[in-house]
Amino acid sequence: MRVYIPATVAMLRELNADGELAAITGTAFALTPALRESYATGGEEELEYVAMLDAAKASLRLLGTELTTDPDVPMRRAVIAADVDGVELRPDLDHSVVKLAGPVPLKVIASVHLDTEEAAVAVRAAVAAVDAADMGDPDAEFVLGDAEDHELAWYAPQELPFLLELL
Repeated sequence: MRVYIPATVAMLRELNADGELAAITGTAFALTPALRESYATGGEEELEYVAMLDAAKASLRLLGTELTTDPDVPMRRAVIAADVDGVELRPDLDHSVVKLAGPVPLKVIASVHLDTEEAAVAVRAAVAAVDAADMGDPDAEFVLGDAEDHELAWYAPQELPFLLELL
């Protein structure tokens, strides 16, 4: 199953160094039956994109956690797309949430997605607003939308070392 793992630049560095990545609490996002049923229309590719956006939103929370110990953390959402087996569906949490069986090796990663530098200001604001947006605050939803307007750049897994070197 193709999964989308929320990450940060620090987690990408860990993946590059260790050759594998353990998702925080094993949580990832995917095109699940519950996600498919929650949309009246939409093809496979569109619904996969919804799952990736859910992972990008979760990345904001990971950035918020990193900010508590490092005020200079790069403000870039990151999502790792991987093809893995042994995924447990978690419709009790949300339509696209899945739990991974264990660490994800670099060899099963299909792509890495990362905000460009231009998104940093919007991402920083979204980190502060994501919880309020989830509670329905329209101003916070607008701030979150500003970050979501920045498309994540796509990178092949073999580009990861070069990407990290350029950051």
